[in-house]
Amino acid sequence: MKNRLISLDVLRGLTIMLMTVVNNPGDWGNVFPPFLHAEWHGCTPTDLVFPTFLLIVGISAVLAMPTRKNTPEVRQKILIRTLRIFTLGWFLFFFSKIHIGSLEGLPLLGVRLLITAVVSAALFTEYDRKKQLYVVSGIFLGMIVLAFGGFEDYSTVRIPGVLQRIAVVYAVISFLYLNTTPRTQAIIAAGLLLLYWGLMTLVPVPGFGPANLEKGTNLAGWVDNLLLPGHLWASAKTWDPEGILSTLPAIATGIAGLLTGWLLQRPVPAQAKAVNLLLAGAGGIIAGWLWGQVFPINKSLWTSSYVLYAAGWGVVSLAVLYYLIDVKGWKAWTKPFVMFGVNPMIVFFFSGIVPRVLTAIKVGDPADPSKEISLQSFLYKHQLAPLFADPRAASLSWALLYLLFWFGVVYVLYRRGVVVKV
Repeated sequence: MKNRLISLDVLRGLTIMLMTVVNNPGDWGNVFPPFLHAEWHGCTPTDLVFPTFLLIVGISAVLAMPTRKNTPEVRQKILIRTLRIFTLGWFLFFFSKIHIGSLEGLPLLGVRLLITAVVSAALFTEYDRKKQLYVVSGIFLGMIVLAFGGFEDYSTVRIPGVLQRIAVVYAVISFLYLNTTPRTQAIIAAGLLLLYWGLMTLVPVPGFGPANLEKGTNLAGWVDNLLLPGHLWASAKTWDPEGILSTLPAIATGIAGLLTGWLLQRPVPAQAKAVNLLLAGAGGIIAGWLWGQVFPINKSLWTSSYVLYAAGWGVVSLAVLYYLIDVKGWKAWTKPFVMFGVNPMIVFFFSGIVPRVLTAIKVGDPADPSKEISLQSFLYKHQLAPLFADPRAASLSWALLYLLFWFGVVYVLYRRGVVVKV
């Protein structure tokens, strides 16, 4: 864990911690507003989580490859990492759809967990790179066959997702970083944001009429439904918040990370770096807000104004952390956040598996012995929620207890010096 930028690890840790909390309320019907996404246009603290991840991906690409060696080995490493991240994210959507013959209940859950153990071991473990490429590619191609090979159980498995978008953005910006200058990267980012703005506000939507930014009738949603019918977000079915067209501006978010990494590498005093980061972040917030007056800030559409606004807040956060930790040397408080920050993928992946397991386990319903409910519902509704007068406080308490559980996991990994990379 030597030679890491502690402020970046802390920002990554804070982001993964907030993600764990907002993704795991006890009751989605009772959540404090800051822990919910904006209903459509607008931005809440929760809406800043994902773009901050992408920003960090870009920064990390610069810090991990300071010499920019564009060799076959480096390109292969990027390809393997891309496939690993994409496959991990996609497997989360496969987990609950896995069926073997007539197996049901705990036996079926056992099979799903066994398959998860095999897949995660293959994707998280470091071994010979050539062998790793074959193994990861094999798993990825196997999932493609299941999704598109006429197998009913997997015919509606979602394809886009958070890790999938991270994988695509990582691949694109890594090759941009290896082959272009910061100036060219900034021009490409600006071009992507302007292109997306033009597409979303000027191009008529087939079957719906003039360009618009409404749910399900905008151009991004039309492209999603055209290219990935039946494989989209279950809550919408006809469009996806991590869809195809909106990945273009998401790449610009990753490029903002590259440019931030470049600022961190400039040969200037640390205090000047902090000031430069603060000014750049503030500029992004202001520019995003201003653009948002005509192209609304919207996380689901990943609008160009949202890219600037969210990246701005991410860079400002890093500037503050960099000043406090790397300039002033105030590091005593950072360890809990660093623990999450050095092992984010373990938390991301398995914190998505655990709720699926708790939902799959059925127990008797104390309110109606003739019925069964999930173990998660039993623990929350009949054990935790009755302790609180405010259902929103109960819901948040469940999320915080879940975060505490993961703190125990990352604490053990940290104490043993285990850093799981993907």
